[in-house]
Amino acid sequence: MKIYTLHKKQNLPISIKMAWEFLSNPNNLKTITPDYMGFKIISGADRPMYEGQIIQYLVTPVLGIKTKWVSEITHIVDQKYFVDEQRFGPYALWHHKHFIKAIDGGVEMEDIINYKLPFGVLGELVHPIVVKPKLEEIFSYRAKKLEELFGIYNT
Repeated sequence: MKIYTLHKKQNLPISIKMAWEFLSNPNNLKTITPDYMGFKIISGADRPMYEGQIIQYLVTPVLGIKTKWVSEITHIVDQKYFVDEQRFGPYALWHHKHFIKAIDGGVEMEDIINYKLPFGVLGELVHPIVVKPKLEEIFSYRAKKLEELFGIYNT
C-alpha cells in the first residue's frame, strides 16, 4: 500500500484574514479549479466552514468521467489551518491539510495532501503517468489563479 504526498507552498501579498476568508469558503474552490474539470458543488457549502461539515461535489478529473466527491472538514483552527478528508470519491485515501501563516509582506499558504490510489498495483502503475501529472497541473492552475486574484508575491 503506497501513500503519496503532494506538498505545495505559495506566498501572496494579502492578509491572513483575506487568505482565510477565501480559502475557508468552499464556494471559492470552483474559482481555482480548471474549467475542464466541470467542478460543481451539489450540497454542504451553504454556511461558513465548520468541523464535521460534509460537502458534495461533482467533478470530471479524467476522460470526461463525472465523479461524485464527498469531503468532510475534520479539523479547523481559525486563520491557521483546516483539513478536508475525502469520504467518497476517486481516491482510496485523500487527506488535505491547508495551512496559512503570516510572513513579511503577506502570507504563506501551504497544502499537504496525502493520498492513496485504488486498484492496488494497477493504481501504482498509473500514478506517475496519469495521477501525479494531473495533480501537478491542477495545483499549478490553482497557484496561477490565486496570483491573478491577489497579486504575485515578490521577495
